[in-house]
Amino acid sequence: MFHPHRIRFASRALATVIVIAPLSSGLPAAEQSLSTVVVTATRFSDPDPGIAANVSVISGQELRHVPSQNLPDVLRTRAGIDVRQLGGVMGRDAVVDLRGFGPTATSNTLILLDGQRLNPVDMGSILWSSIPLESVDRIEIIRGSGTVLYGDGATGGVINIITNKSARPLAGISATIGSYGYRGADVQLGQGNAQAYYRLFLNYATADGYRQNSQQDQRTASGRLGWLLDNGEAFADFAVYQESAGLPGSIFSAAFANDPRSTRTPHNIEQRNGYRLRPGVSYSFTDRLSLEAEIAFEHQLLDAKYSDPSFGNTGSRRARDTASFTPRLRWRHDLGALPSETVLGVDHYDGKVSSDNSGFANQGAEQQSTAYYLQNVTRLTDRLALTSGGRRQRVKQQAHQDAYAPFFSPAMVGDATRTRQAYDLGLAYSGQGWRIYGKTGTTFRFANVDELFGLDLSYNPVFAGDLKPQHGRTSELGGSVTLGPANVRAAVYQLDLVDELGYDAALFRNVNFAPTRRRGGELEADWKLVDGLSVKAAYAYTDARFRSETYEGRRVPLVPRHQASVQAIWDAGQLGTYSAIARHVGERRYGSDFTNTHGTLASFTTLDLQAAWQFKPWKITAKVLNAFDKNYSPLAGYAASYNDTYYYPADGRGFYVVGRYDF
Repeated sequence: MFHPHRIRFASRALATVIVIAPLSSGLPAAEQSLSTVVVTATRFSDPDPGIAANVSVISGQELRHVPSQNLPDVLRTRAGIDVRQLGGVMGRDAVVDLRGFGPTATSNTLILLDGQRLNPVDMGSILWSSIPLESVDRIEIIRGSGTVLYGDGATGGVINIITNKSARPLAGISATIGSYGYRGADVQLGQGNAQAYYRLFLNYATADGYRQNSQQDQRTASGRLGWLLDNGEAFADFAVYQESAGLPGSIFSAAFANDPRSTRTPHNIEQRNGYRLRPGVSYSFTDRLSLEAEIAFEHQLLDAKYSDPSFGNTGSRRARDTASFTPRLRWRHDLGALPSETVLGVDHYDGKVSSDNSGFANQGAEQQSTAYYLQNVTRLTDRLALTSGGRRQRVKQQAHQDAYAPFFSPAMVGDATRTRQAYDLGLAYSGQGWRIYGKTGTTFRFANVDELFGLDLSYNPVFAGDLKPQHGRTSELGGSVTLGPANVRAAVYQLDLVDELGYDAALFRNVNFAPTRRRGGELEADWKLVDGLSVKAAYAYTDARFRSETYEGRRVPLVPRHQASVQAIWDAGQLGTYSAIARHVGERRYGSDFTNTHGTLASFTTLDLQAAWQFKPWKITAKVLNAFDKNYSPLAGYAASYNDTYYYPADGRGFYVVGRYDF
């Protein structure tokens, strides 16, 4: 059952923020935390949209102070974000989980790159290696449902990675060496004038890997071409990427304790390559009416080879193609004397996946999705803003599987069309140095195309057309306060879902679970202790449980109740900049253990360190990751067929040195 005293603790923290707010002075918290950006909150650039939401931003400067080698490691320092990696310093196949979705996090936490959806239509992972750290300008995070603005897959929240689009001259090169054979190089180029600009980022990295058969390499070229218009801009974003990796897989409990660098799959490998292209335009017809629109294309090809004692040498070749059209209008129309603006948009997505499997039947699936949405923000007073919005989304899906003679498996084909609606309603009030908000609304998620494939009681393939869309209601209360050099942000929430989608290992198929509930609180604080020394702290409590039927009262697997991090940053001027991050993740139920009868995955605490020295035009950065050489696993599960738990060990202690030269 849910422990009320946890939510009372978070509520008292929020109440403290509200009570002490009238005593504070300085800029409103909304201005301080949102003044740099807020593209994600309205899908238009806005210094202060006034919406009712828990929005935070990781600036480019903050990002450079985080001891990390990949984007997921940066994200895990923020309240309420759990990151589970399969291993490796490049962040490959990392899962980012907002507000406790465990095994289905990738289908419930939406990742955007400059507003472009990166979550695939199948159960594939986010290709983090295609986003070089050096290209990132800032990261915007909206915790809680973003379904109205962004649709399917945004139940837990939205993370928008914004790349550098400045027209300022840019020319730099960096090289990295590190533990486990890590070597990397980055090139950044950019130039612009009053008519046009370009940005180009080249990235290369390779590593032998911490574990056996965990070698990785990646190559990425990405950037943007922009043409400045009298009242807008035309642009084209692009990326080309290629990566290969060994697949060390999981190991069982004895090996995890005694030899975490071992593997059960020494010959499994895969390669991925692909491209993204997104031309678009932003244009202001008047100072009250503006348009933004993009057409995006992505192609990805994955080749994998497996060696298994039971099936011999097998492999698969999976191709995924997606296209989208996302136009939207912003109209500042006002309501009488009240300032008011509305965003109206259309999201259309087409996705196609085909898989050629040696040793198994070939499969294919298609998905077409069309949605219409509206969001209005009205300033009822100078300090009080009302947010309301709605979305209607229709998804048509089709899946097929060839007959496969060796297993006497018949062919399968099926299709389904589903429609769902969602709404948001919220109020935000800003005072002098403080802000509070409250919101409620609904959310939904459709089954991804991989979830459409099922088996009947005779293990024959069937189309899982009976899977209903996941849907539910969310409520949230939050606020922030600035007290001199300190800023505190807090939120409490409840999310009730019906027909939650997931895989039940006991039934060997994807199902609609019985109703679930997530309750929790998030707390973040920034404090400038003295000139040059600051501290950032984050804490999240998440209670994710089933509300009824077979698993009533049981916890959702892989969701930690407690997460916390503390970061200290010391800018010593000419002596360098130093930072340290300690992060704690609490115990979790093992993956697939819906009955909660097989123990818990141990909690862990890690420490990462970084030092940077500037000798213009040179910059030297040294990092120590997992400084205590902790043997831990961010991802683990229970295998009933082996009556044992299995683990994906994290990397041991690693040292990395980066040298950068700016021309």
